[in-house]
Amino acid sequence: MRTFFPSESYKDTQLNALNPQSWLQVERGKAIKVSSPPPSTSTSTSFSSSIESLIKVPEPAILPFFKPADYVEVLAQIHEELDSCSPEERSNLYLLQFQVFRGLGEVKLMRRSLLAAWQNASTVHEKLVFGAWLKYEKQGEELIADLLATCGKCAQEFGTIDVSSQLPFEVNTSSYETVSVNGNQILKSVVFRIGEEKIVCDRQKISSLSAPFHAMLNGCFSESLCEDIDLSENNISASGMKLIREFSVTGSLSGARPHLLLEILVFANQFCCERLKDACDRILASLVLSRDDAVELLECALEENCRVLAASCLQVFLNDLPNCINDSRIVEIFRHADRQQRFIMVGPASFSLYCLLSEVAVNLDPRSDTTACFLERLAEFAENDRQRMLAFHQLACVRLMRKEYDEAERLFEAALKVGHLYSVTGLARLACIKGNKLWSYEKLSSVISSMSPLGWMYQERSLYCEGDKRWQDLEKTTELDPTLTYPYMFRAASMMRNENVQAALAEINRILGFKLALECLELRFCFYLALEDYQSALCDVQAILTLSPEYRMFEGRVAASQLRTLVREHVQNWTTADCWLQLYDRWSSVDDIGSLSVIYQMLESDSAKGVLYFRQSLLLLRLNCPEAAMRSLQLARQHASSDHEQLVYEGWILYDTGHCEEGLRKAEESIKIKRSFEAFFLKAYALADSSQDPSCSSSTVISLLDDALKCPSDRLRKGQALNNLGSVYVDCGKLDLAAECYTEALNIRHTRAHQGLARVHSMKNNKSAAYEEMTRLIEKAQNNASAYEKRSEYCDRELTKADLEMVTRLDPLRVYPYRYRAAVLMDSHKEQEAIAELSRAIAFKADVHLLHLRAAFHEHIGDVLGALRDCRAALSVDPSHQEMLELQSRVNSHEP
Repeated sequence: MRTFFPSESYKDTQLNALNPQSWLQVERGKAIKVSSPPPSTSTSTSFSSSIESLIKVPEPAILPFFKPADYVEVLAQIHEELDSCSPEERSNLYLLQFQVFRGLGEVKLMRRSLLAAWQNASTVHEKLVFGAWLKYEKQGEELIADLLATCGKCAQEFGTIDVSSQLPFEVNTSSYETVSVNGNQILKSVVFRIGEEKIVCDRQKISSLSAPFHAMLNGCFSESLCEDIDLSENNISASGMKLIREFSVTGSLSGARPHLLLEILVFANQFCCERLKDACDRILASLVLSRDDAVELLECALEENCRVLAASCLQVFLNDLPNCINDSRIVEIFRHADRQQRFIMVGPASFSLYCLLSEVAVNLDPRSDTTACFLERLAEFAENDRQRMLAFHQLACVRLMRKEYDEAERLFEAALKVGHLYSVTGLARLACIKGNKLWSYEKLSSVISSMSPLGWMYQERSLYCEGDKRWQDLEKTTELDPTLTYPYMFRAASMMRNENVQAALAEINRILGFKLALECLELRFCFYLALEDYQSALCDVQAILTLSPEYRMFEGRVAASQLRTLVREHVQNWTTADCWLQLYDRWSSVDDIGSLSVIYQMLESDSAKGVLYFRQSLLLLRLNCPEAAMRSLQLARQHASSDHEQLVYEGWILYDTGHCEEGLRKAEESIKIKRSFEAFFLKAYALADSSQDPSCSSSTVISLLDDALKCPSDRLRKGQALNNLGSVYVDCGKLDLAAECYTEALNIRHTRAHQGLARVHSMKNNKSAAYEEMTRLIEKAQNNASAYEKRSEYCDRELTKADLEMVTRLDPLRVYPYRYRAAVLMDSHKEQEAIAELSRAIAFKADVHLLHLRAAFHEHIGDVLGALRDCRAALSVDPSHQEMLELQSRVNSHEP
């Protein structure tokens, strides 16, 4: 997510921790030195003071997200409710599911839940809100829609909706009969006098416009006997009345100017002319083309209860997010709309609307009055405890940032009272700010002892103790949730201050091995800076800039690009040849961060930028940074040196976003222009994924990869092609040909080919050779968790167990080791230990395979409710998982 909520203590302790100006004042060309000691000071003291000035780890942020203590239970409840609720409730349940996934950091699942909310919207207002939300989430992805259009395919569009067709007019079929008064037939015509002008109208046509007109012209009122009626005091002009006369005859207001439509609208409302009002409403709605139009017309829409016009104005605002949040006129509308006005504007979707507005405002400025106001309204419109948990907690986080401590405390308490346990973190921080650190420690201890603890509980408690107790809590934090970055950063910084340099670097490298967190890269950059290892510091700052070009360091006070410029002055320049040698070294040693840095440096001077940006995208995908990878791919397309090269990058953009057939088409278009390595390689990839018959496509893929290898390319990509070709041969059972491919790839230093060659050895029943092959990969690769995992398949149980323990230590996000260990425990009839092993990973990773296996274990021991809960939660993660659906069906048959 874009949101970042620094804690109060982060700002207070960090503000004076480092003066980056001392960095910025360094003369170009002179060596950068950490602060040197006075003559009487020891080197050790100097080192410590330098480190102290550079590394100050901020306290972990209190995240403004819905973080239930048992997310599996909540996801299961949502799934169960979705099966039985009315259609009107479904979109709000998907919105809640979105909030759960946001708290888990699952971006893809968040988007899927938003899409489901949009697809299940029961009103046009919900459709507008969720469509705008999806469009907001997809900012920067317009190119994908454009590329699909070039292939004759329309992207799923969340843009403009024809509100008028979505809000049909409910026709009143009642008619008004002509009556006689005092035995006299009512006159056929009536003249309406407005000022000096007279407008002759058909009495029955006008009376049919509304019940009040019918009563006035045909009933017991004196006007029914009058041929001439004065309407001068009814705020209608002669021109407006002529249009009303025309409408009474034709049912149309065609050609009416906006100012007359507004006049007629007010008149229609005054005399309850519903058909006339609806016609004005729809014509005015069609005239809302800009933000200014919407601002001007919405006030009238709300005053006159024009739902089509109001929804059209709302659509213009939402389609202009986030820009419209900077317009004070629009903010005032959302800020002050009362219950009736909100219903006219957004129907029953107030909570969803203010959920979206709050998120946008938070991303713009979490401390702003606008953000606080929208969150206040969100809390006001919450309809159940789960919605209140979210609203109270988010608003409390904003109040805390604004240093409105009493109000923040009230809101955190309210969130905690309705069941949001995570809000206890806010109460603990506030107690500490007010000088009651002991209360904070005891409160967290009480929470930990009252339930199955989570990693964030120990992390939070660690802030309120010192020494060994703090270290113990942080070790427990990492044991329970290894994805939390603060414990690694704290331990690494502490080790660095104690001059235990290698241990400090090893600690920060632990998390960077499986989670490329910018704050961890920044801390390691500071370590290298203090050590005057400028080459390594440059590597990290260039990796940071690759991931986030606008990133600012040292509490946001210094642009990372400025620091790079300064560090660069103290590192020897590499020639283009040097850069390519460095890239080969890092690529072959599976040093992805180092490879990113080299490519960043090459982009400064190398003319073939398209190729470099493309390689950058490959590395970013490998590092699980899909958004940055897509940005690099788009830059590759932008810097392509030829049409055929551009088509290849367009094909990869489509392929990586799930449009395989369109990606395949781009590859074929590129080949028609020029046969190239990348075009054939892309076609092979896309064909393998899009083909319905794998056996039929294998020979074609082999042919395509052969064609690719005959085209000019560098060894990095040829190694990848040979590796892929080997995999296809293995799938076809052609093991000798596969071994040749892997061996050739290894000869040009494509290190990952060891894994393929090991697979060949294994399939030839030579597991010892497979084990040795994977050992070679482990020795060469810096990032080798996957290598340990693969090697575990080629040894006996004890060695397998040791390898998988190493995998979990290197990359705790890999799920296979937990599943393997749980299966071994289950085979040994240690059912509870097996379930505990899976629960250990499920606590911090929403993975369908882990949930599936735990559901099966629950079913095996007769825990039907536990199995059903896991089934439902897993289907929230992957609704189409076939084995999960079958297991749920089986478990349902056992439910009492």
